Amino acid sequence: MVTNRNIHQVIRLLAREVRRWRAPVVGRYKRDPFATLISCLLSLRTKDATTRVAAARLFRLAHTPQRMARLSPAVIERAIFPVGFYRTKARTIRSVCRTLLARYGGRVPADLEELLTITGVGRKTANLVVTLAFHQDGICVDTHVHRISNRWGYVRTATPERTEFALRRRLPRRYWQRYNDLLVAFGQNLCHPTSPWCSRCPVQRLCARRGVQHSR
Repeated sequence: MVTNRNIHQVIRLLAREVRRWRAPVVGRYKRDPFATLISCLLSLRTKDATTRVAAARLFRLAHTPQRMARLSPAVIERAIFPVGFYRTKARTIRSVCRTLLARYGGRVPADLEELLTITGVGRKTANLVVTLAFHQDGICVDTHVHRISNRWGYVRTATPERTEFALRRRLPRRYWQRYNDLLVAFGQNLCHPTSPWCSRCPVQRLCARRGVQHSR
């Protein structure tokens, strides 16, 4: 089981392993808070490969809140299709851009609680923006982070939001900004939801394997 006594070893092993894998698409825009925010909104319930192509198409049309707010929902829809819930996301993206212009002069706020006041921005997105774009401490919990943290036995939680707050209590602060990047790459390439590659896993002997019924 992964504990606070061995989490340092686990992080070191994962950091070495993920160098072989392609970085999650949202990580491509670390120097651009607006692109990080929009690409994260696109990535919700969508595979990384689909998000990568859709984000590139959308940013070719508009790369600032000012320009994107001028696009019609139909234009945004065509650009981001076939991401999941593309019609809803098109409206959300346009609304977020208008909020950024009305409240913040077109700038993305660097504060977690401020980001959460923007309609359409949830905890996962807000945490990802503050960690990736502003290099502040935060814990972004998506399906990979939630699943793997519980699979390891590091936390025992029922929802991603509860996982975030459990990790805020347990995980050493020095790992907060890296944790999502490491576990997303790990989850996409090795620690799959069903039939994970346990035989290839660098942390197999430390994993509680909770919920694992079949593995390779």
